Amino acid sequence: MNHTILNNPPSVMYQKKYVSIHSEDRDISKYPNSAEFDIEVPEDITNVSSMRLVNWAFPSNYNTFSELNSNVTLTFKLTSVFNPTGLSDGSIEKAIFSCLDASKNNYVYSIKIEDGFYNPHQIAMVLTNKMNEVVTIRIRNYLESTSKTSLLPQLDASGGYTNFRVVYNEISKKIWFGNVMDGFSLLNNDVAMKPRSRLPDSVNWGLPNNLGFSKGETKSVTKSGYTPRFYYGDVLNVGDKGYWLMPPSAPSIYKDASCNYIEAPNKINIMGPSYFYMELEGHNCIDETSPFFSNTHTRHTNETNGRVNSSFAKIAIPSTPLTQFFDRDSAPVKIYSPALERIRKLKIRLRYHDGEVVNFGLFDYSFMLELDVVQPITINKNLRHY
Repeated sequence: MNHTILNNPPSVMYQKKYVSIHSEDRDISKYPNSAEFDIEVPEDITNVSSMRLVNWAFPSNYNTFSELNSNVTLTFKLTSVFNPTGLSDGSIEKAIFSCLDASKNNYVYSIKIEDGFYNPHQIAMVLTNKMNEVVTIRIRNYLESTSKTSLLPQLDASGGYTNFRVVYNEISKKIWFGNVMDGFSLLNNDVAMKPRSRLPDSVNWGLPNNLGFSKGETKSVTKSGYTPRFYYGDVLNVGDKGYWLMPPSAPSIYKDASCNYIEAPNKINIMGPSYFYMELEGHNCIDETSPFFSNTHTRHTNETNGRVNSSFAKIAIPSTPLTQFFDRDSAPVKIYSPALERIRKLKIRLRYHDGEVVNFGLFDYSFMLELDVVQPITINKNLRHY
């Protein structure tokens, strides 16, 4: 009679351990920014063989446009100034022409928009108002410095300089800049340097990039007999039938004025970041590429400037501000071989690909970690089954 002798069962077993972490539970006096903090787990977790992120809830609170992102500044010049006919020396129109014509092609106007998240129509309106405002300020300073303050009430009554129009084409998804009578150019340069702690970025280099422009000056054009029009409907006013840039019809001194315009070559980008990364010091398992940087080292070797074990998890941002998003089951798993003896404290850092720390403001967030724990079991090796 044959007897089957069973093999000894394994001497260890694996158990799941879950840790839920809330940003509001940190020492706020020590870590005012919720994107970076240390926290102790409720009890020491021993013999850890693996760890991963299993679910999370984060607020969507980013600014697509911000001073930190170096994309809130736009510079431009007036390249030609329309000279109205039949002006008297003491008129406000003559003073405006004298002011702007004297500094055309030389004076650089600079505007700065507010940090935040914009839709295309909002940013077009802000650019319109800001560009007209900065020219108005120049005219006002000119009148005050040339003892022509008596013309200031007329300047105020007319609303100041109002020749710029910036609009969004809902079909092409592009921004158009226009001026009802004066020529202009957009300088399209990066006038603000990013903090040195962040990685170099040859793509997201400034506000003109978000608006659909490449680096380098772009000059306005004017075409005889052509008036820019969007054919899908009204643009600025009810009943304008898509004519958003028209030369002044009155008074007669402007009868020879021509419109000047620039169409952005690319679609506007207001989407903001797509992902951010979670770092757990000592537990990172994701390698991450870095922006290409050509130097003597990279040109003559096969090495790259990527980062090894740079993060623990990569988290998608599926919504725009202000909202909250939820997800689960991050794919990367940190494996410990041999098993990690003990986890008592976690050091957490949440940042974007370029190194900028995520700013959640006053909003809290939470996530949960899943750990595989190795538990030894006692086996009676002399036990046999017949």
